Amino acid sequence: MALSTQPYKGARDFYPEDKRVQKYMFNILRSVAERYGYEEYDAPILEPLEIYTAKSGEEIVNEQTYTFEDRGGRQVVIRPEMTPTVSRMVAARRQELGYPLRWYSIPNLWRYERPQRGRLREHWQLNVDIFGVATMAAETEIITVINDMFKQFGATSNMYRIKVNSRQLINYLLRDHLELSEKQAHEISKLIDRMNKMDREQFIAKTEAVLGAEAKVKGTTETLMTLLACTSIIELPQSVQELEYVKELQTVLSQLEKNGITNATFDLSLMRGFDYYTGIVFEVFDTHPDNNRSMLGGGRYDGLVGLFGVDPVPTVGFGWGDVTLQNFLEIHSLMPELSSETNLYVVLVGDMTEDAQPVIAEFRSNGITVAVDLSGRKIGDQLKTASKKNITHAIVIGESEIQGGTYTCKNLDTGEEMSGNVDVLSRMLNSYARN
Repeated sequence: MALSTQPYKGARDFYPEDKRVQKYMFNILRSVAERYGYEEYDAPILEPLEIYTAKSGEEIVNEQTYTFEDRGGRQVVIRPEMTPTVSRMVAARRQELGYPLRWYSIPNLWRYERPQRGRLREHWQLNVDIFGVATMAAETEIITVINDMFKQFGATSNMYRIKVNSRQLINYLLRDHLELSEKQAHEISKLIDRMNKMDREQFIAKTEAVLGAEAKVKGTTETLMTLLACTSIIELPQSVQELEYVKELQTVLSQLEKNGITNATFDLSLMRGFDYYTGIVFEVFDTHPDNNRSMLGGGRYDGLVGLFGVDPVPTVGFGWGDVTLQNFLEIHSLMPELSSETNLYVVLVGDMTEDAQPVIAEFRSNGITVAVDLSGRKIGDQLKTASKKNITHAIVIGESEIQGGTYTCKNLDTGEEMSGNVDVLSRMLNSYARN
């Protein structure tokens, strides 16, 4: 029986044209992150299971991790996210690092879940984190970084919406304002996190099942639904508006507006699924009707570094998957036509492999990336191969070109030709590549 040519379910093969798209996206993400002073890091793809059981959440650990026992009897996991890993790394050098600490990474991650649009089992994810800033300036900077990344891809503010909330506010409303037990508050928070995936009646039924008959008599469900319907902070009860963490929310939204970010809004239903969030949380949603979904999210997690036996470090960060980013760029027609990384395809006429090497080497020394067709086929067939590879320019090198030192470079997209020596053509190709 022949072996399957398909990749593992929920994973992707990256052919050169696919890798080209990934490199384009990652290069922009890196350039913006580094513009703000963030430094790239990386870590092993395997981690001890316990660093995820501590705070990531039951769904991630019990349902979505690739977990196994290694030959030394240790329980290990293929990393499903990067936040516990970066927290471990910071804890390992807690006293040596200079704060504020700005780090980013684009790791390969695995989650065992049902593959669907925007979610695969294997993906790459941009992670950006700032450590050591306790004020709301950290949230403002992180969200501003996100906004600049969207702008760098050519997106306009009407293409996406930034939703902001506070886990402290939700905890207060559930435990103090609604007087729920710890268990009820935890279960209701999980329901709120999934409420956009169910209709109103289903959400109410599940809520009442958690709260019980007494809460129904007290009107707790109705009060909760009224709170969740608030679309701005001023719609919250006056006593709630006076809370410190609500003022923090107001500060972030105000600072974002001063930074020119006008598409950030308050959303009380925004939860984020991870248990380690301790303060403000945020998500960015695509507004396109055919892709109206969350694309990325993050928030403040001040306690995670402290789980590794060192003093806690205030931290804010986010993660942005490559799948949702690519879907966003494609559906908004923001993905450019990407040519091959190879600037020039050399077509040899006859047995010119050895004689052409000095010319080819000179092009490369001038910064031109060159691929040489060594097949010996007809000129037309070699040019067709260049076009298949999405290489824009080609030159033919035969005995007369070597002797005369003049070569003709053809643009395979437009048919235009230009003749000159290696230096002249190199300047033209470098200029074309920059544009």
